[in-house]
Amino acid sequence: MALLRGINVGGITIRMADLRDVFTGLGYGNVRTVLASGNVVFDAGSTDPGASKAEIEAALESRFGYQAFVFVFEQAGFAGLADACPFEEDRDGWHTYVVFVADPAVREELLDIAVDPRVEEIAPGDGVVYWHVLRGSTLSSPFGKATGRARYKSVTTTRNLRTIRKLQ
Repeated sequence: MALLRGINVGGITIRMADLRDVFTGLGYGNVRTVLASGNVVFDAGSTDPGASKAEIEAALESRFGYQAFVFVFEQAGFAGLADACPFEEDRDGWHTYVVFVADPAVREELLDIAVDPRVEEIAPGDGVVYWHVLRGSTLSSPFGKATGRARYKSVTTTRNLRTIRKLQ
């Protein structure tokens, strides 16, 4: 499974059919996209996510002309992320997200951000930060503002908990 960072936002537009073509062209099987935000589920002959990551990023850059950043997971490593979330999923007026972080030092920095519990909460997960935020505050909350900074945007991607459940 691959999560692409930053597509279909900020000027990088990729049709899901074209994205599936790239993965199929790389020899991956059973390729399907989930939503239009860069979620690709596929079967790989290799079990090395690092090798797949490099291969996928190079193919995306070649085909679409942008510097791709991809998180690649084995399905077994991805399963359980939603169930491990410590926040109430159906809390009225709130959204729950999973922030994937490629750099452990950055993950620790994000977990050190002072948040206002009336507006948002954060909690550590396995390679992720769980984020629960009041609807309408995702861009204005302290954590939301921080994750928008270039330093963090370059090594993170965020998915809402509903999307994570669809991918498991």
